[in-house]
Amino acid sequence: MTSPIVTRFAPSPTGFLHIGGARTALFNWLYAKKLGGKMLLRIEDTDRERSTEAAIAAILDGLKWLELDWDGEVIYQFSRAARHREVAESLLADGKAYHCYATPEELTAMREKARAEGRTRLYDGMWRDRDPATAPAGMKPTIRLKAPQTGETVIEDQVQGRVVWQNENLDDLVLLRGDGTPTYMLAVVVDDHDMGVTHVIRGDDHLINAARQKQIYDALGWDIPSMSHIPLIHGPDGSKLSKRHGALGVDAYRAMGYLPAALRNYLVRLGWSHGDQEIFSTQEMIDAFDLSGIGRSAARFDFAKLENLNGHYIRHADDQSLVTQFEQILDYVPEGAELKPKLNERTRAQLLQAMPSLKERAKTLLELIAGSYFIFADRPLEIDAKAAALLTPEARELIGRLKQALEKVSPWSTETTETAMRNFAEENNLKLGAVAQPLRAAVTGRTTSPGIFEVLAVLGRDECLARLGDQAAPP
Repeated sequence: MTSPIVTRFAPSPTGFLHIGGARTALFNWLYAKKLGGKMLLRIEDTDRERSTEAAIAAILDGLKWLELDWDGEVIYQFSRAARHREVAESLLADGKAYHCYATPEELTAMREKARAEGRTRLYDGMWRDRDPATAPAGMKPTIRLKAPQTGETVIEDQVQGRVVWQNENLDDLVLLRGDGTPTYMLAVVVDDHDMGVTHVIRGDDHLINAARQKQIYDALGWDIPSMSHIPLIHGPDGSKLSKRHGALGVDAYRAMGYLPAALRNYLVRLGWSHGDQEIFSTQEMIDAFDLSGIGRSAARFDFAKLENLNGHYIRHADDQSLVTQFEQILDYVPEGAELKPKLNERTRAQLLQAMPSLKERAKTLLELIAGSYFIFADRPLEIDAKAAALLTPEARELIGRLKQALEKVSPWSTETTETAMRNFAEENNLKLGAVAQPLRAAVTGRTTSPGIFEVLAVLGRDECLARLGDQAAPP
């Protein structure tokens, strides 16, 4: 019987959950879901100076928002330091590792000499076969792996293919520091083994680490998990992804008004493909995902593509779910702060009524907020510059007459107000646009909005007539 698939996402909590980390988590999650396995979450917090509680909270929050759930409890690497030490000591006892008493000054000189000679192996093995009795007094040694000095270290990578390193170029790496703290390389191997990880899917910036970790696996006699090193995400210009390209935290995309389903769909297509399909439901992603679909070249981040995809998801979203997400984002964006007190039973109902029109025009939740301004605006409206240019003395006189025509409308609806305005235009020998534009400016304070008759229906009779009265020329 084959063992169950176990993947893991193992971020370092030194900052937010960045977009590359989110994609790595997604790929691990999809692979586990596809094969009925588990995705575990391990926080690699061994760097005590740089790891922060705020970063841990941001990572957990980002994963939850993206709806990427993990199995079991969160594992904190630092809490397992005693186990890591135990493994290092066992390698020492088996003659697979040794104490190194090199001083910082000696190590610096060694590195400089190696670099000057063009060698990648920076440690010269000075304590590999030396008698510890000759060690300087009071010096706390590190424990180094006795790595093979000849032959090759090979990784059969599911994405990169067969990757080979010459052992003569690889150091005897440190497993345990002089103060007894384990190194990242050792901790990762021990944790992946103890957690039963079968597949390691991570960024290809870890590829050199795979060679070093393979040597630790071999020394311990443990099976190495299947390795898949996925290319990093680059900016649209092909250079390394930076903040100007979109190397932001997942929380920033949330605050920019992207939907979690859209961001998941966008991320899955960054470096993975399934024919020409661009849009995937979550279940379609799970069903289609495989490691063979991951390309070897770096994916390019494209904000315009993400925005268009997000617009698709907004247009196809359930209206009530958009109202809920509209409310949730107000906690994250300054633009939404003044709207929160204005959300009540009436405005929520108006927002829901307007949503079919609003969502056709919006690519982000922020654009939904901007488009819904007319619902929440206080009287007298703030009139923007374009609308103010429309509200000439002649237009204000026309608005007074439009108000009189609309006062007679009953019942009040999209259809009845449109009929009244068409009749008014015909009677006054005007085109409908000549009526609709000043009407829109007076009722919304803008020159763009959902259909003006839908706006009238959403706002209701009393509010519309009052707003028209505010802008009409005095009788």
